[in-house]
Amino acid sequence: MTVHPVDEVPPIRHLAAFGLQHVLAMYAGAVAVPLIVGGAMKLSAADLAYLITADLLVCGIATLIQCVGFWRFGVRLPIMQGCTFAAVSPMVLIGTTGGGLPAIYGSVIVAGLAIVLLAPVFGKLLRFFPPLVTGTVILVIGLSLLPVAGNWAAGGVGSADFGAPKNVGLAAFVLAVVLAVQRFGPPFLSRVAVLAGILVGLAVAIPLGFTDFGGVGDADWVGVSTPFHFGAPVFEASAIISMLVVALVTMTETTGDLIAVGELTGREVKEGPLADGLRADGLSTVLGGVFNTFPYTAYAQNVGLVGMTRVKSRWVVAAAGGILVVLGLLPKLGAVVAAVPAPVLGGAGLAMFGTVAASGLRTLAGVDFRDNHNLTVVAVSVAVGLLPVGVPTVYEKFPDWFQTVMNSGISAGCLTAIVLNLLFNHLPAGAGSPVAARTDG
Repeated sequence: MTVHPVDEVPPIRHLAAFGLQHVLAMYAGAVAVPLIVGGAMKLSAADLAYLITADLLVCGIATLIQCVGFWRFGVRLPIMQGCTFAAVSPMVLIGTTGGGLPAIYGSVIVAGLAIVLLAPVFGKLLRFFPPLVTGTVILVIGLSLLPVAGNWAAGGVGSADFGAPKNVGLAAFVLAVVLAVQRFGPPFLSRVAVLAGILVGLAVAIPLGFTDFGGVGDADWVGVSTPFHFGAPVFEASAIISMLVVALVTMTETTGDLIAVGELTGREVKEGPLADGLRADGLSTVLGGVFNTFPYTAYAQNVGLVGMTRVKSRWVVAAAGGILVVLGLLPKLGAVVAAVPAPVLGGAGLAMFGTVAASGLRTLAGVDFRDNHNLTVVAVSVAVGLLPVGVPTVYEKFPDWFQTVMNSGISAGCLTAIVLNLLFNHLPAGAGSPVAARTDG
């Protein structure tokens, strides 16, 4: 019996290399959420370090649940899990207006339970995600991630030398190494082109003074996250409502990511697996609330890595989950990985995130654009999705719930694509319309 590429188990040495590559691709994004939230709440350095190790531990557990799966939890595809950025603004608001971390964790636990309960409902919405919508969403995911890579390449947001030519030069060097390894390297090496680029970039960055390993000496060798470290959760109505809005946004984003990985790996995500994947998100979010961290979602960064390397095995990403668990239990190792300079990640990120956008274009290539309004659906959805990416303050005078939904380019573009597809392809055409009603998206 032929084994699907998703279920293939590579040799141990390949698992380790491919898995480490996935960890490096998502590490900066994974630790950014606890850093931003903890920094806004003016937590001590020790508490910030605790938040980061707790996050890495639950990231790893969440990834294992999603990739390996048990019962009705986990989509069983190569999906990395990490803290969602959609929750950052609401959590900062909750944490700094008197509720503190216990109020954040109370709302996170309720949101996770809500995701578990709503997962079957979202599964039934799959028919509203034809290739027209999924291709558009994947394109928006890739394009909305590119500024993240750009900020890394420039030195990282807030760095004193942001935009310095040496930073951009290092990022360009890493990108060149990634492309050279992918084009001229032997088959195995070409599949770890991103890892090779990061390691070569790191080797060049150390003697040039880009790296700071000061945090490694300060980090503990062993650190175990205990439930409710910052106190018992507090359940405040306003905090819960804002986090439920975040839950709907993350479910929409995760749906797009799961469908994208299904396309890349050749294993179509149907109603049942989609619901299982969303349930895993919900369970991981509940664990986040218990173990002092935040809501979890599928990481789009790693979708690009799957497409770029063409390594489709879910066991590779499960190995990455195992590495994250180890990093979460050994803070000193986590501090070593954290010392990888932002420009090195930026060079690799440009290749990965561009791959996600190109995958969206490949999906859209199979859509019929003749004598219909499909071009309008794509055009307006991409425009709405990239609006908050290009102009981050565009919605700052709107209510908090609106900002939570629309400040995420991914959820804004996804919702627009779904609504426009329904409007143009599922509702009966008006009397004056030259286009007959279409239902094939």
